[in-house]
Amino acid sequence: MDRPGTSEASWRGWPALREFPAVHLAGITSAVVIAAHPGDAVLSVGGTISMLAASGARVRMVSASTGDVADSGKRGTPWEWWGEVRHALQMLGADGVEIVQLRDSDGHGGGGGEPQAETLTRLCAGFDLCLAPWEGDRNPATEPVARAARQAAAALDIPVLGCPVWLWHWAHPEDPRVPWERMNRIVLSEEIRRLKVDAIACLNVWGGTSRVAADGMTLTTEKVAHFIRDAELVFR
Repeated sequence: MDRPGTSEASWRGWPALREFPAVHLAGITSAVVIAAHPGDAVLSVGGTISMLAASGARVRMVSASTGDVADSGKRGTPWEWWGEVRHALQMLGADGVEIVQLRDSDGHGGGGGEPQAETLTRLCAGFDLCLAPWEGDRNPATEPVARAARQAAAALDIPVLGCPVWLWHWAHPEDPRVPWERMNRIVLSEEIRRLKVDAIACLNVWGGTSRVAADGMTLTTEKVAHFIRDAELVFR
């Protein structure tokens, strides 16, 4: 994933990126945001979180990882990483978001750090909408979380939106590996987009030429550019 990927200029030059059906948040009074690692949700749907918070919706963020990746070379401690995420949420006007950090005792299965669907079902109960990793993102750290989240949402009969992160790096416009027919866009106002830019800056992804993310993959300024568009793209 650290190889050069598809440029943001290529994505923005693709007309379809602006033509996917819009998802409207009107009527959503509560949402649970499930992420494999702290910061993923800020990158993929930080603007959506900001809009939900501004509307008075109840928002819960569930993280399946502490962000401690000492083995992968990330500098800093989990405490420092969470400090960045909380600061980012403040910039989004979403400092009231409830944060739930899953640990092994909270229902991770088989010693592999995978959250069990039963645990996520309990945490998603009573919410109108689930935002979760996209199962096709080609990241082994997020795939089990995505599967468990979809199982939980299905059990509760609530809609789930898959939020891609690494798709924009490895895929390309009209890529046949991607189910574009399932893609939708959540349109951001310029005000919300600017809040998201400030929030992403809190994650230190612009603190130099690159930054090792929570899952050990390197975020360059080119990759960050994928997340400051005027719309966030999600899969139904």
